[in-house]
Amino acid sequence: MKNNYLNMIGLAYRARKCSLGEETIIKDIQKNRAKLVLLANDVGPQTKKRLTDKCKFYNVPFVIVDDRETLSSAIGKSQRVAVAILDNGFANKIKSLLG
Repeated sequence: MKNNYLNMIGLAYRARKCSLGEETIIKDIQKNRAKLVLLANDVGPQTKKRLTDKCKFYNVPFVIVDDRETLSSAIGKSQRVAVAILDNGFANKIKSLLG
């Protein structure tokens, strides 16, 4: 079950439907492009607060998922603590897989 949502993140990333990096994700939230934000469970407190506050303010759903290692390996990049999904289809699928 868990691997499925990670596979979806990988697919979304390869389809260029993800944004990475705190600044980029915040821009995408503000421009209404982010449909879902995934945060690693070991994200730093400042980053977590910034991203979750932005998500709440702009009504973007966010989910705390696995640790940064797991999240990073799903997209083949290292040390990623957050991923924004920019596509409704992927976002809904990931949400359904996460239950």
